[in-house]
Amino acid sequence: MAGQIADEMTTLLTQAFSPTRLEIINDSAHHAGHSGDDGSGESHFTVVIEAEAFASMTRLARQRAVIAALGDIVGERVHAVAINASAPQ
Repeated sequence: MAGQIADEMTTLLTQAFSPTRLEIINDSAHHAGHSGDDGSGESHFTVVIEAEAFASMTRLARQRAVIAALGDIVGERVHAVAINASAPQ
């Protein structure tokens, strides 16, 4: 079952990019007890997203767009988000 932050990330990214593929993977259990683990169970995520909007963007621009779409989640509400953003092949 997805947590509140994972659900919010899904909603924000779906609204921003209408992705053809979107996976929000909660990696928090792998970081338990490490720096950035706040005990919430929602401190570290991997986002796998594929959207036509990324077709003309560089890898860095894609990552910046995803971070912008997530608003205050990255760096304020979660410790880390790994991003794998691509355009449909």
